[in-house]
Amino acid sequence: MTYLRSPIQDMNKLLLILLIFIGCSFIPKTEYSQTGRASFYANKFHGRKTSSGEIFKQENLTAAHKTLPFGTLVKVVNLSNDSIVVVKINDRLSKSSPSLIDLSLKAAKQLNFIRFGHAKVKVESL
Repeated sequence: MTYLRSPIQDMNKLLLILLIFIGCSFIPKTEYSQTGRASFYANKFHGRKTSSGEIFKQENLTAAHKTLPFGTLVKVVNLSNDSIVVVKINDRLSKSSPSLIDLSLKAAKQLNFIRFGHAKVKVESL
């Protein structure tokens, strides 16, 4: 006995896949906004692999965060001088860290807090 699939069954399957695909595109982006302490990576991490698998480079605009997904772009504002930088999350920050975000040296320089070692910042997802 041979089972023949009807074109309607194929069309229903295609329609289901299309609806799933369209439905997934309407998932709202999670908004993130938090205020806390920013620090920056020590030079010893330069050239090492990050949690995302990328090689960490102090001259890139990247950061580590406790929970934000890898690849998330965030705006970081230094609340003491209003300087702003946009960085990509590519590493994981330890849950026990007192910092909200750990920035590359280049990002910390753009926020003007190298001399102090840390700063109070606002972090917002883009």
